Amino acid sequence: MLERMHFSFATLRELFRIAMPMVVSQGTFAVMIFTDRYFMSQIDPVHMAAALGGGVATFFSFCFFSGLFSYANAMAAQYLGAGEKHKCAKVVTQGWIMALMCIPFLFVITYLVSGLFEAMDHDPQQVELERTYYQILMVGIVITLAKVCISSYFAGIGRSYVVMICDVWGLVLNVPLAYVMVFGHLGFPALGIVGAGISTIIATLFALLLFIFFYVRKEHREEYQVRESLVLDRGILRRFLRLGFPSGLELFLNVAAFNLFLLMFQSYGVAEGASAAIVFNWDILSFVPMVGLNIGMISLIGRFVGARDMARTNEVVTAGFVIGLSYSGLLAVLYIVFRFPLVEVFAPPQGDFSEIRELATFMMIGLSSYAMADAVIQVCGGVLRGAGDTRWLMYVSVALHWIMLVAEYFIIRVFELGPRVAWIAFCVMIFAIAAVFAYRLFGNRWRKPEVLELVMTE
Repeated sequence: MLERMHFSFATLRELFRIAMPMVVSQGTFAVMIFTDRYFMSQIDPVHMAAALGGGVATFFSFCFFSGLFSYANAMAAQYLGAGEKHKCAKVVTQGWIMALMCIPFLFVITYLVSGLFEAMDHDPQQVELERTYYQILMVGIVITLAKVCISSYFAGIGRSYVVMICDVWGLVLNVPLAYVMVFGHLGFPALGIVGAGISTIIATLFALLLFIFFYVRKEHREEYQVRESLVLDRGILRRFLRLGFPSGLELFLNVAAFNLFLLMFQSYGVAEGASAAIVFNWDILSFVPMVGLNIGMISLIGRFVGARDMARTNEVVTAGFVIGLSYSGLLAVLYIVFRFPLVEVFAPPQGDFSEIRELATFMMIGLSSYAMADAVIQVCGGVLRGAGDTRWLMYVSVALHWIMLVAEYFIIRVFELGPRVAWIAFCVMIFAIAAVFAYRLFGNRWRKPEVLELVMTE
């Protein structure tokens, strides 16, 4: 294992250069979610719990497609590393063709998932708010998928600063727009959770238009032959589906397991649901930037795998662990030391917050304990996904997530144990995934030349 850990300042700088804009970009997504839930917490705990339930259900509904289209990152990077730059922009075209083909499936998914909230025995008022928020967000999902594809492409070709610029401006529009639409300012009526959903769609569309602006600029258009790329390329499309489908299915099944766990956890009551919303808000602010590091690693690993440069690949792995573990270790300390004030941020102006405070501060201890395990998962996952080892990731990650879900079902529904036991079981699952991913990363299977040749085959 240690013989493959080669540290290089040059590679560390290169990874940081690509990953840092992605960390900022993913951070904007986290802030948008955080802001919506914070605004909802200022109305009442039911609205905050509804924002969590509706938001997670939305991600569950489109996450398969998101996981599929985000593989544009690795594909563009692999073509760039292999010296086939003319194929990079074709990846975007194939992704957008698939996005249009997804529309009928998204309609069916929206109809089916809309009835899930009531089936999970949530408070009737919360059910209505969750369903409303979910259906509004699903209206704009095709816009979101188109944005996922083109942003992943820019990350893959190493222009992550474009992703950062577009997403930051989307955030700059979203936060004030959500504020005026939720609470009713500047002539807008107070729309509450409806306003939060509408403002998110508008901001996402604005960010997509900015991406398209950068995509069709003369310099980029000529370098990557954008005009010539606007065709159906069956070879690239087949490769996109072959490598991206396992990533999408993995994400879908994992999010389904997490979503069902969260819905079961919320069935404990409004206080437990609000506590989960608080803790996962802080989890998002630590986890989502780590996803930015993951995206940066996919880009660099894909490029060096395409060039068959395994020495540089090892340097990227080492640099990823240095950045990821340093960042997550600092956050773990902050979460445990400042858990009480962090929870208190979400205290509503009126009402009894004591039950929520007690449970949420306990859950913050679990969050601090698995923060570094999350970093290991993101680093290992980025390397394996960039190298095309998506099928193994799908099998193992899905199996572990669903084992956790079955355990949680018995804990919550069969044995009727308390929320603290359920939370501890969730934390144990995170550590198990990290250990298995690390074992695969330091093995030989994904590194074999014949395996890498198969990855590049169209």
